[in-house]
Amino acid sequence: MSKLGTIGAKLHRGEISYDFIGKRKIWYGVSILITITAILGLAVRGLNMSIDFQGGAVFTTPTSMSTTVAQAEEYAKDASGHEAVVQKLGNGSLRIQVAGLDTAKSDEVKQTLAKDLKINPEKLAADLVGPSWGQQIANKAWEGLAIFMVLVVIYLAIAFEWRMAVAALVALIHDITITTGIYALVGFEVSPGTIIGLLTILGYSLYDTVVVFDSLKEQTKDITKQTRFTYSEIANRSINGTLVRSINTTVVALLPVAGLLFIGGGFLGAGDLNDISLSLFVGLAAGAYSSIFIATPLVADLKEREPALRTLTKRVMAKRAQAAAEEGVAGTADADPEDAAPAVVGPRNQPTRGRGRGRQAGKRR
Repeated sequence: MSKLGTIGAKLHRGEISYDFIGKRKIWYGVSILITITAILGLAVRGLNMSIDFQGGAVFTTPTSMSTTVAQAEEYAKDASGHEAVVQKLGNGSLRIQVAGLDTAKSDEVKQTLAKDLKINPEKLAADLVGPSWGQQIANKAWEGLAIFMVLVVIYLAIAFEWRMAVAALVALIHDITITTGIYALVGFEVSPGTIIGLLTILGYSLYDTVVVFDSLKEQTKDITKQTRFTYSEIANRSINGTLVRSINTTVVALLPVAGLLFIGGGFLGAGDLNDISLSLFVGLAAGAYSSIFIATPLVADLKEREPALRTLTKRVMAKRAQAAAEEGVAGTADADPEDAAPAVVGPRNQPTRGRGRGRQAGKRR
């Protein structure tokens, strides 16, 4: 068996573990810090929305252009009066996006841009995108997200309980906030592909959470009938028991996405791949993190507020204190008699034999 498999087996049996629940405040603080950073990124820099949402024109040059990206951005800005986003594609052509252009203006910009780039205007492909189409996509995405959240809460409340539904919802919001914040900080475009990626990661995030919840539900069945473990301790065992599985599934899912992001988007310059792969990469990593460090500890916090589980915790602690006290007494009894001071009341140098004879003499009289 591999070393990782051995560790996984020991985690599953409870031979080794990490106290996720006991140190949950640390991970809550880390999540709050990351979330605040993401929100600040959204507030300060905002999202770089593609022309699919703003409307505008996309110009694609022929292959093997000698013009640099910086030069093309300057040419497009001078020709249109708007900021332009330029990407160099894998075949050497340039993709120039200019927002806020209508049909008449785009034709004028095309002629000027072709002249600056020193190419035939017929070879400069132009696509005009209306803002209404992008707005429809955004509205449908928000509707799909809202429906998904409602269905998730209903399902988890029925299959498990409302506390787990609330914890899963918090974890999902946590993942979406971090992913959109990364987009704002990095400056990648938010395109329809990004929306698809955001909706996709929700399923992956929920998968790991449900796996842990299912293990927790099974192990806490009739929990109040025993006095060995508290709810938080069983929750911690559930996380450790599924930890290696969660890591394996996350790594396997991240590898192809990393290939799309770093090779397809980075080396080949495929902008469309960047749009969807960054959201998938960040979302998958955030989803695995939230399933382990946020969702289950939050369930434990909510469950420990129940009167029955509070009583259970007191009984478990009392039993352990009693067992510790009994072990202490047993340890004292097993100690070497020569090392312990004799429990004698009165003068210690009084001969025992004399006292015995005196008592015997009193009886004879």
